Amino acid sequence: VQLQASGGGLVQTGGSLRLSCVASGDTFTRYVVAWFRQGPGKEREFVAGIRRNSGFTSYEDSVKGRFTISRDNAENTVYLQMNSLKPEDTAVYYCAADRGVIVSNTRNSGAYGYWGQGTLVTVSS
Repeated sequence: VQLQASGGGLVQTGGSLRLSCVASGDTFTRYVVAWFRQGPGKEREFVAGIRRNSGFTSYEDSVKGRFTISRDNAENTVYLQMNSLKPEDTAVYYCAADRGVIVSNTRNSGAYGYWGQGTLVTVSS
């Protein structure tokens, strides 16, 4: 599967953005999808994940209540709605996917074999 991430940009503190991850090349419903981010000078970290049937989602603690991950399998797209953005959310955001990610490995970047190219989110103070 190929992943194409988009939707990043420059936004002020408190603003919103919606990231999109469009998949092609395989049956999208087979894949667990997650968003990761890597800020300046930081390691890549898990942001949010969504299971195949959208019935189970998970979030990194600092984004709970502000970010929402969702998927539209008919459109082969996973979204990350980001509200109440903070300067510390500044990062390159990557979508990742794989078919064999067990629940306990959702937050592990090594569990995902397919990655998008990243989209930059900059939150100004």
